[in-house]
Amino acid sequence: MNPRVQHVGAMADYTLKIRFVNGEEGFYDCRPLLDFGLFRELRDPTCFRQVAVTGGTVTWPHEQDICPDTLYLEARKSAGGRSSDSRDPDGDKSANGR
Repeated sequence: MNPRVQHVGAMADYTLKIRFVNGEEGFYDCRPLLDFGLFRELRDPTCFRQVAVTGGTVTWPHEQDICPDTLYLEARKSAGGRSSDSRDPDGDKSANGR
């Protein structure tokens, strides 16, 4: 089993900044999902920023979610487990409410 999500932040470009429970960080581009079904609603930046961590994965209020294994395997991660991208998320959400 791959590590689960500990913390997530929504970026202005429809990318998620994710920290996994093993300390690795990465970025997941959600833009390819925004043309499909329930994910279309997330084109609205206000909706997209409502992302949260629930049960070790990312979720949004209207039943949108992404498999935590997909997030881990497809996230663009940096060497050493820490992201080298200096962008700050618009809104950070973590599994423990911080």
